[in-house]
Amino acid sequence: MDLKKFLTVVFISFTLAGFSQKNFTRDADAAFKGEAYFSAVELYKKAYAKEPSRAKKAEILFNIAECYRALEDPMQAETWYNKAIKAQYPDPVAILYLADAIKSQERYDEAIPQYESYSAAKPDDSRGQQGVKSCKKSQEWKDKPSRYKVQNEVLLNSKQYDFAPSFADKKYESLLFTSTREGSTGEANDTRTGENYSDLYYTSRDRKGKWSVPVSVGENVNTVANEGSSVLNGRYNMMYFTRCEDEKDKVFACKIWEAKRQGQTWAVPTQVEINVGDSVTIGHPALSADDETLLFASDLQGGQGGKDLWYITYDKKERKWSDPVNLGSDINTSGDEMYPFLTEKGTLYFASNGHIGMGGLDIFVAESKGDKKWGKPENMGYPINSAYNDFSIILEDEKRGYFTSNRIGGKGGDDIYSFYVPALVYAIQGNVTNVVTGKPIEGATIKLVGSDGTSVEAKSDATGFYEFAQISGSNDRYVKENTSYQILVSKEEHLNAKGEETTVGVENSTTFVHDFALQKFVSDKGESVEIKFPEVQYDLGKYTLRPESKDSLNFLYQTLIDNPTIVIELSAHTDSRGSDESNMTLSQNRAKSCVDYLIEKGIDPARMVPKGYGETRLLVTDADIAKFPTNEEREAGHQKNRRTVFSVLRSDYVPKAK
Repeated sequence: MDLKKFLTVVFISFTLAGFSQKNFTRDADAAFKGEAYFSAVELYKKAYAKEPSRAKKAEILFNIAECYRALEDPMQAETWYNKAIKAQYPDPVAILYLADAIKSQERYDEAIPQYESYSAAKPDDSRGQQGVKSCKKSQEWKDKPSRYKVQNEVLLNSKQYDFAPSFADKKYESLLFTSTREGSTGEANDTRTGENYSDLYYTSRDRKGKWSVPVSVGENVNTVANEGSSVLNGRYNMMYFTRCEDEKDKVFACKIWEAKRQGQTWAVPTQVEINVGDSVTIGHPALSADDETLLFASDLQGGQGGKDLWYITYDKKERKWSDPVNLGSDINTSGDEMYPFLTEKGTLYFASNGHIGMGGLDIFVAESKGDKKWGKPENMGYPINSAYNDFSIILEDEKRGYFTSNRIGGKGGDDIYSFYVPALVYAIQGNVTNVVTGKPIEGATIKLVGSDGTSVEAKSDATGFYEFAQISGSNDRYVKENTSYQILVSKEEHLNAKGEETTVGVENSTTFVHDFALQKFVSDKGESVEIKFPEVQYDLGKYTLRPESKDSLNFLYQTLIDNPTIVIELSAHTDSRGSDESNMTLSQNRAKSCVDYLIEKGIDPARMVPKGYGETRLLVTDADIAKFPTNEEREAGHQKNRRTVFSVLRSDYVPKAK
């Protein structure tokens, strides 16, 4: 909920009943000045009907829109800003606020022209261009959401406002939060919102994670005023919270109060002594891990504008808090910065409508730089943030916590949401088939070797399918984050195959599909099968390897490395041109040149047998070649005969120990 609803309370020293019933404009202005927006809307509408001046009518229309903006009703605000602009309301700020209302409904493309119109009217005001940037960034965040999953905590929320959760125990099993639900202390309604005044509530969850029915923290803390935005110290025996009082003949801005735990309840609270004036609004306390630094939001003079974040430190000797210190221009803007939260490491989370955001309040994070300094804040992006108000985040750790939002789909005005980062789920799967027939291979062994030292095996089923996914009987998985894997596939009488996959840098759950086609090197009759590999080329009548031929032989080299137990025959063949004797010699030399190259690369000579077959094993006969109609086709036939292949003689080679 907007800070103005609960932080800034301006005492109205007069009552509406004291005015003339006919002067609705004066009554409405008084209610508006006192931030009684709910009442002011109806008074302005009555005033509009009786106002004769066109200029004054335009002003009333603008003020109605302003009331709806304060009440966080962007649809109504859009309607009334449009009416004010058509009525020629003179201040271009109406265009800016119209753009904000449209953006708050996630209609970013429609909002951009309005921001540009405002920039044209007010080129010195950066809010127009900032609005354009925020619309473009918002769409980017939506298009590329973070891994966070967000869900409404329906058991905590009511049809009213439920917001500002804080942890009530060190195990994070209980919460305090603020609510305007039915049953709050006192009978009056807040004239600014039309809701009950807010109280603090307590809830805890059982072993199944179910939240108990929220209950009031008690009459010592909850009063007829607004209470909210609490934080507990590290021992969970002292509560700091915001209270906004409204007492006759006095002006009370919101202040921070403290209450000690007394058994299952809380003692009568006292106001925390902070060196600010009575009329200064302070609230939304947050504590450092050592309980010695207290952050809060305030409109204290000397800030960047709007509500800023400040801190005070506790002097144990003097037993008092220091003067407030502003967090500086990196954190604070001319807008509002509110609802701070500090992690144990000092990381700062807060809400802001001054930094580039998706609409309303967005949640930002700033890393600690030590000595109560923080780096540039970063928007947490979608889905933590939305086009609506998102604020008051608390974290158990970097992967889970709670925050408040009034986004569409909630149960009430403001709702409490939980968020978490789901575990990345990876799997590797595929099919193993025969490279020649395409038929599935059953019983192939697929070995998965991880860079983390893990190793596991699977077998392909009757369809050739294999998978590495969840470990049977466990929540663990074979394929893990930030790990690279080698996939080794083997099957008797087949050449091995291998592949690689990695989850390093993969930020979404992924199923990697890796298929393998294995070459069988033994026929159904038990004979060796010729296996082709990339063409080894020679100059005409020569056996010296050409440079490109070495690239082809590197394929065979890798095959021998991947299959360390095979012994091969490397066979060379020629076409039918030339004498039988010369072709036999040429083919033998060509086979030997291939073997010599592989020996140079480190392959044991005992694993290779060079064999030249000359023209004795033609694939295309001379008679068939003679039938081809063109020289080009006839030459292609001869080329098929000039080939280098290999076959596996046996697979029982024992590699030499290194």
